[in-house]
Amino acid sequence: MPLVTEPVRVEAGEFVLRPYRDDDVDDLLRTCRDPEIARWNPQASEQDAVERLVAQRNDWSGGVNLSWVVADAASDALLGWVSLFDIDHHHGTGMLGYGTAPWARRRGVAVAGVLAASRFGWEQVGLHRVQLFHAVENEASCAVARKAGFVLEGTTRQSWKYPDGCHHDEHLHGRLVTD
Repeated sequence: MPLVTEPVRVEAGEFVLRPYRDDDVDDLLRTCRDPEIARWNPQASEQDAVERLVAQRNDWSGGVNLSWVVADAASDALLGWVSLFDIDHHHGTGMLGYGTAPWARRRGVAVAGVLAASRFGWEQVGLHRVQLFHAVENEASCAVARKAGFVLEGTTRQSWKYPDGCHHDEHLHGRLVTD
């Protein structure tokens, strides 16, 4: 399969995965400063850093890090984000990361984003397996993974250093193209 090297729009029911835009910066800044997001994600929290993040997330040139804004299909307004990254084309694997803006929680934004990005990975990138990690204490992220059909495969001990400076145990969830 050819490498996907340019951002593309992906339909996801009442949501859409779309490339980042410069006018997303203010919403991303508010989201990155939200305590629940900041607790688990080492995101940029200053304007210039968020502007660099937008440019970085739209750079698909290597075909290994693909990122989208999850937006409302009707208004195109930012509701969250999802990334399919660390893509290994030889082994057919990739990782997922996702988040939901505080004003869009409990609407299925993250689940829709995870499902659409996974489907894109299987159908357009040729992946066989997609996996994700989250801190064991991050129950909301675990609920997203389970609702999206990702199997809890185990716990990795103190595998990631989170913004609080501590290494946390993480759950590993995986889903195969054949699931």
